[in-house]
Amino acid sequence: MRKTIVILVVGLTPSHLGPNTPHLSALARAGAVRPLDTVTPAVTCTVQATFMTGSLPRDHGIVANGWLFRDLLEVWLWRQSNRLVAGEKVWEAGKRRDPGFTTANLFWWYNMGASHDVGLTPRPIYKSDGRKMPDCYAQPAALREELTRELGVFPLFQFWGPGTSIVSSRWIADAALHVRRTRTPTLTLVYLPHLDYDLQRLGPDDPRTARSLQEIDAVAGTLIADAEREGARVIVLSEYGITAVSMPIHVNRALRRAGLLAVRTEDGGEVLDIPQSRAFALADHQIAHLYISEPTLIEEVRRIVAALPGVDGVFDRREQHGLGIDHARSGELVALARPDAWFTYYYWIDDRRAPDFARLVEIHRKPGYDPVELFLDPAISFPRLALGWRLAKRALGLRTVMDVIPLDATLVRGSHGRIVDDPARGPLLISSEPSLVPDGPIAAAAVKTIILAHVFD
Repeated sequence: MRKTIVILVVGLTPSHLGPNTPHLSALARAGAVRPLDTVTPAVTCTVQATFMTGSLPRDHGIVANGWLFRDLLEVWLWRQSNRLVAGEKVWEAGKRRDPGFTTANLFWWYNMGASHDVGLTPRPIYKSDGRKMPDCYAQPAALREELTRELGVFPLFQFWGPGTSIVSSRWIADAALHVRRTRTPTLTLVYLPHLDYDLQRLGPDDPRTARSLQEIDAVAGTLIADAEREGARVIVLSEYGITAVSMPIHVNRALRRAGLLAVRTEDGGEVLDIPQSRAFALADHQIAHLYISEPTLIEEVRRIVAALPGVDGVFDRREQHGLGIDHARSGELVALARPDAWFTYYYWIDDRRAPDFARLVEIHRKPGYDPVELFLDPAISFPRLALGWRLAKRALGLRTVMDVIPLDATLVRGSHGRIVDDPARGPLLISSEPSLVPDGPIAAAAVKTIILAHVFD
């Protein structure tokens, strides 16, 4: 077996290789770089599940970053249990071939309860007084204490939210170096998210993304250099390309105006009432799963959603087969946005009736993905001071709400979820071993086989 590290640099495309990415570009020149044919939807949880199982969403079941759990009548995003992913995982296939095969899974999703040997994933501490404290979950548990002593507490608030920065990706990379030094896994999987967030916040063509590229290249470069010193093989992956967007699609507001989506009032704010809704959308970047309680309403919902500006197509269960997403967890209909558009989860008509969590970084209470969480509300005077004041009050044990997130979806400049038209602006695979990479585009479902070839060839 040959030790292998797989570095997932989210949002990286062939067009990014150049002066701003000297380490990644050098690896590509010395090895091989190929465009990657990703899956629909091209979102984190779905693509990573495809990489780890070698199967499509219709088989592994991860149809988005979340879905309606029909038996609970609740939407859950960003779940962590690996048991939600069907199929043999890459580390299981490796161990089947050689019992000595070990894997460290560092921040790839669906990390908890997995059969890998070492795991790390974000896991805040939720206190009974409402506080959310940064932390991570580790397998084995002792690893968390080791990393906290060596690197400090996992910087959760730099991993997601308006404070997102290179700090979290650097912490993950340093954790990977520690794990490789102390556990010597055969296969190391590392997730570096930094570039993705700035591309969503600024847009893929903003000159300021040059700094983001330089930052993530430097972090990836430390992992590449460590692998090369050890004689390990290196694979760099990305999940999707980010496209410039200018049009948010408020699909749930359209369903509400049609009398299909229901809300209930809680303390002056409106909350989506799933049990009473005849149709609603789980919005996830450029895809929306449309859950419809009555089969007779399917065509009506299709007409409503297809007529919205920015919608590219609406697919029933039969048509979802062509996208590889025909699974019981998918909506009765699935909508895709145009390249320049994306779906919001917003369901209220008047911002004054938005629920309190709409203005928070609250990934588990919103019935859809909210990239506006990357921004501080520009309407707040001295927003950094306002954020610091709220954090100070929390540090003193006082209850306060971190209501600093705007409700302006037009702030978002980049999105993903649909397969891009230009391979140069889509995802890629870079390998240090050109002989182990086929010619031409690489299917996302082939990545598992390619990883195993790097270990066992």
